[in-house]
Amino acid sequence: MSLRGAPSAGLPRAGLGAHAREASPARLDQLSRWGILAIVLALFTLSGGVLWYAGYNYDGLMGSALTKLHPATYLTLCVLGWRACVFGNPFGYLAHVGRLRPASLLLVLISLGALVSVILRQRPNMAGLVDTFLAAGLLGLLLADMDERLRRQMEMLLHGVMTVNGLMALFEFATKILIFPYRFDGETFPTDLRSAALQGHPLVNATLTACYVLALMSGARQMSTPVRLGLILLQLAAMVAFGGRTAIVTVLALGLTYGLWHSFGMVRRRRIHLMAAALILLGLCLVPVALAVLISGGFFDDLLGRFVSDGGSANARVEMFGLFQHFSLPDLLIGPDVELLESLRRISGLEWGIENPIIRMMLYQGAFFMALMFVGFALFMRELARGRAGSWLPMIAWLILINGSESLASKTTLMSKFAVILLCLYRTGERDRSMVSPLQPRPVIRR
Repeated sequence: MSLRGAPSAGLPRAGLGAHAREASPARLDQLSRWGILAIVLALFTLSGGVLWYAGYNYDGLMGSALTKLHPATYLTLCVLGWRACVFGNPFGYLAHVGRLRPASLLLVLISLGALVSVILRQRPNMAGLVDTFLAAGLLGLLLADMDERLRRQMEMLLHGVMTVNGLMALFEFATKILIFPYRFDGETFPTDLRSAALQGHPLVNATLTACYVLALMSGARQMSTPVRLGLILLQLAAMVAFGGRTAIVTVLALGLTYGLWHSFGMVRRRRIHLMAAALILLGLCLVPVALAVLISGGFFDDLLGRFVSDGGSANARVEMFGLFQHFSLPDLLIGPDVELLESLRRISGLEWGIENPIIRMMLYQGAFFMALMFVGFALFMRELARGRAGSWLPMIAWLILINGSESLASKTTLMSKFAVILLCLYRTGERDRSMVSPLQPRPVIRR
């Protein structure tokens, strides 16, 4: 029986070198394409708040254990299994994608080993290991065979979902009505009116939007400049609704530095188009008018309130270091008693958690476990950015933002979403260009 999408790369061909055979991806069949698009759609639209309305208690402690894993994780496993069957040899498929994405395979193996250890030792966050690290590694393996057609389809889907997410955030900000609020076992937080949109938790929204904005600036090079600038402005406005202080400061600092550096380089080389210069000057003239309208409408009031009142978040980042003095070195290496740690955390005023993934993972799982996951994470990030010019910009923001909360030390799909952003908005082998480079005059080719 022959299936469409059979692994032409799995068998050696005459006339091809060994390197060409190893780097050649297997052909994607139509079902695999639709499955991958469904994974991306589920990742970026199915938050815990959305799933609650479907009777799927994802964020809470109660309910079936099967609902503690995200639907995108189940989809990834199903599509990966289908790809292995289409390839004709499951072990051969694993070897094939492992050659293309060795760091992704390593992250999967580390995650599986850590999951077995957590189960045997009865430590917390089993579902977090699967959704946060294992699912991201499996998605990296699945996308090893991604071709340009699929990348473009994923990119358009990503732009569409993030546009809807931004518009929903502004609607919730204006009306104070949360469509899909963050829930814990069905309970909402009535005092938290920050927009939830499609990503659920406001900080998840802020982190994801910040990375997306910076990826739009240094990536998505097939998109026209006016559309790209429009998306950037929409997402920046949505970030105010999400209220992520660190994300806003990070985007403004990195974005302005990146934009000014490239603009200065273009002016110095005299490569900027006159029409582009006129549009930029017109935009600068309209900035004071826009600021006056926003200030009169109270648009920045909530943003200022986030910087003035942080709910004890800054103090929590200091108090978490005091927990180490209560444990011996062997306890820190393998992980201290969980009940004692929980008691000390509450006594120290850390009711909302330990807001750093490295510190939290070290305390709950042990330094040895944390070191293994750190190595797998670092190599996975390096693999995602390799050969993708300009991806360093959202990567810097990503590393800054995930260290400001529990993030990867808890159950989250953020790592998979960030991987999709990098793989969709950047093409390997492209030359780094400015976000305003399409406005440069085209060179004249003399024949």
